[in-house]
Amino acid sequence: MILIGDARQKLKELPDKSVQCVVTSPPYWGLRDYGTASWDGGDPSCDHLPPNEAPNSHKMTSGQKTSHAGRFAGPNCFKCGARRVDSQIGLERTPDEYVAEMVAVFSEIRRVLADDGVLWLNLGDSYAGNNSRASNNGRAGFGTEREGVFTKTGEGLKDKDLVGIPWRVAFALQADGWWLRQDIIWHKPNPMPESVTDRCTKAHEYMFMLTKSAKYYFDHEAIKERGAMVAGDSAGSRQRDTRNTHGLGGGNDGLNAAKAKLAQELADKGYNTRNRRSVWTVPTRPFKGAHFATFPPQLIEPCILATSREGDTVLDPFFGAGTTGLVAQQHGRKWIGCELNREYAEMASKRIKDAEPHPQLFT
Repeated sequence: MILIGDARQKLKELPDKSVQCVVTSPPYWGLRDYGTASWDGGDPSCDHLPPNEAPNSHKMTSGQKTSHAGRFAGPNCFKCGARRVDSQIGLERTPDEYVAEMVAVFSEIRRVLADDGVLWLNLGDSYAGNNSRASNNGRAGFGTEREGVFTKTGEGLKDKDLVGIPWRVAFALQADGWWLRQDIIWHKPNPMPESVTDRCTKAHEYMFMLTKSAKYYFDHEAIKERGAMVAGDSAGSRQRDTRNTHGLGGGNDGLNAAKAKLAQELADKGYNTRNRRSVWTVPTRPFKGAHFATFPPQLIEPCILATSREGDTVLDPFFGAGTTGLVAQQHGRKWIGCELNREYAEMASKRIKDAEPHPQLFT
């Protein structure tokens, strides 16, 4: 089911320990406006600018909307005094404010998570002082129409500093009682181009694995990856012995038959797989119906397979295009998504219904 509304409130509707696995990617700090704000008071016909936006304060380029630096930060309209009302996460003024919101959300998630449950948290990073370009109602780099800019500042941050949002959040959750079990590197072989000449183009994000207790459910067999045969058990090194022990005769035919039979025996014993490594190479894959970046299903699949069983419930409190629900359903899991934007919730429901025709429940 999809719960439409603020995750901080909707999670309160879920019973304690009712979810086995959480896979989510919260809004990144200062990256985009999800279009959920409303205005209280003032002039209804006003286009509403925050207080630090004086007319002509920001040079606009061709194709840009009439939005200016600091658009997301001001609580009141510069023109008519209307008060901006918005519950979305990610537009906080400083990293500390954003981290505090994350801790509050995941404290509630810890309540609904089973004692042996696991949280998988994907977060991206950014640089201090730079202006994020939320394009065409989507994450930076998607689309061509610039939606606005958000200057990233915070105590101790210098212009061009890497903010370190993922690790700030991870350490804050650890301090709040979570077990920080692992950092997975999501390697993107097709990263977004960056016009930078004083650093490398970023081609990775973090996926943190956090748990509610020291002991938790983890099926490592379900996510093993292809590996090489171990030394001493390779068909090449033992083919003469196997030719004799299996009675397959001499010559090349005997050697080839022995090699094939040994390879099958090794496969049957699991020697052709290995424990999954902590670097996952997964290309980004845009979903046609969304104007923002979405989870690749291949990134979510090992999380769900390793830390939930068939019939368990998987939660994504920032549902977006619904990829977590889609993958969970394809693998026989139940799922719950929370989504603030009704339009996104409807898009996710249609996507999942088209892929696996089951009725969806909105509450």
